[in-house]
Amino acid sequence: MEVLLATTNKAKIKYYGTKLKEKGIDVLSLNDVSLDLDVEETGKSPSENAIIKAKAYYEVSKIPTIAIDEGLFFDNIPNEIQPGVHVRRVNGKRLNDNEMIEYYKNLVKEYGTLGELKGYFLKSVAIVSDEETTFTFDYRANRIFSSTSSKVIDEGYPLESIQIIPNLNKFKSELDDNERIEMMNQEQSELFDYILKVITDIEHNHSKNLVK
Repeated sequence: MEVLLATTNKAKIKYYGTKLKEKGIDVLSLNDVSLDLDVEETGKSPSENAIIKAKAYYEVSKIPTIAIDEGLFFDNIPNEIQPGVHVRRVNGKRLNDNEMIEYYKNLVKEYGTLGELKGYFLKSVAIVSDEETTFTFDYRANRIFSSTSSKVIDEGYPLESIQIIPNLNKFKSELDDNERIEMMNQEQSELFDYILKVITDIEHNHSKNLVK
């Protein structure tokens, strides 16, 4: 069975493509199907934005579509300055990588304790299998943010340079390939298990309908 992964995130494409292929499911990227839609993400939550993207790409491709979105939330900061789904946009301005690092370091300094501030990424997956059916699932990935930053900056993912991985005592941007895969396996396992179950059920139902 083929599914479309509606993301340009190379790490997600590689991770889910490899894991799902091991289960007999072929994952197509947007490049594979030559799709480059300008989808306006108007949702107020990661789940709403994931649904918007999944539906938009399904409508064009007619392939069961998976979309993953996320929002950022911190402990003990006022609601009006919670990033939510607008992680890169602050006060109407889209921040570049360096501006993001400085802005969030200052949040940690102001609201954190001993140079650290806890928070989480709310990761939401939406799977659209046909015009009428959408499946959704949410998962919290806990994080510790630092008021200092690593010299290693992953272009496009600047907040990795201020995220501390406690058991490794490293910034996320400093993880080697094996450490990064291990972290993804731990964090993405619930999302992956959900995606696999839904896709397997879709495939099973499709096979039953063909038999009829």
